[in-house]
Amino acid sequence: MTTNELHVIFGTGPVGYWTMVELIHLGKRVRMVNRSGKADVPAGVEVIAADAYDLNSTKAAVQGAAAVYQSAQPHYHEWVEKFPPLQSNILEAAASVGAKLIVTDNLYMYGDPQGQTITENMPYQAHTRKGKVRAAMAEAVLSAHRAGKVRAAIGRATDFWGPRDMVQGLQLFYPALAGQTVNLLGDVHQPHSFTYVKDFGTALATLGTRDESLGQIWIAPTNAPITQADLLKLVEGEIGQPIKYRVGGKLILSVMGLFNKSAGEVVEMLYEFTKPFVVSSHKFEQAFGIRPTPLKQAVTETVAWFKENPKPE
Repeated sequence: MTTNELHVIFGTGPVGYWTMVELIHLGKRVRMVNRSGKADVPAGVEVIAADAYDLNSTKAAVQGAAAVYQSAQPHYHEWVEKFPPLQSNILEAAASVGAKLIVTDNLYMYGDPQGQTITENMPYQAHTRKGKVRAAMAEAVLSAHRAGKVRAAIGRATDFWGPRDMVQGLQLFYPALAGQTVNLLGDVHQPHSFTYVKDFGTALATLGTRDESLGQIWIAPTNAPITQADLLKLVEGEIGQPIKYRVGGKLILSVMGLFNKSAGEVVEMLYEFTKPFVVSSHKFEQAFGIRPTPLKQAVTETVAWFKENPKPE
């Protein structure tokens, strides 16, 4: 394994952060890229500012990189307009320096699986705006790989949660710790696959350091499905108190969308939470010998992190 290689990560959110942590564990130098040039990272990790919508700025940010990780994204309600050009610039930048490109992705392009288990080779059947965008973006990456323009791999995860993930932090963990009502979606008794965000970061770092990953799609290590209600019981056991919850459906989210555009964007994705939504990470686990973090351990680590890090004002 080559040490001291430079690995450049676009995006300093939870996925980018835990990818960075695993790369450091693997002995790599890491440069994090965001708009501000500021991030809470360990000593020795470089953080620079760049505008991923500006190709020259993006190319400058990847100089010297052996691998580039695309973990940046626009606001949820801006995906259709802004996500494709952002990712295209990062692809072009990686290609310009001969770096590998590892893309952070989700499962929207598969559409409603109708209860079938989602695997990497399931055909794309996107029926939502955001799903169609993600399908086109993924195909652009794999087309560039097939054409020899860039060596690329795609890492996918279902809905992720864990330390530093403020989406679930604000909806679930902070309210639960404060004795307040938490927010769930759809039918809370349907089985649903969730990916622990640390496992997603580990998976992306693995793809960036193992060349056999290139040219392929990989679903990150993910535990067996669990209902939202049962996940809540695990959190209750960890915090030692009962948790009240309310459930958001199409009507509530549509009304909220009048005031919060991102909440409105959840409406078309509710199919994931109204029937079984199950994924298999067998391919990744068999290829790289990496299993998901046990669910109870993941809950313990997550609750501990949110206890130690106060809710942002």
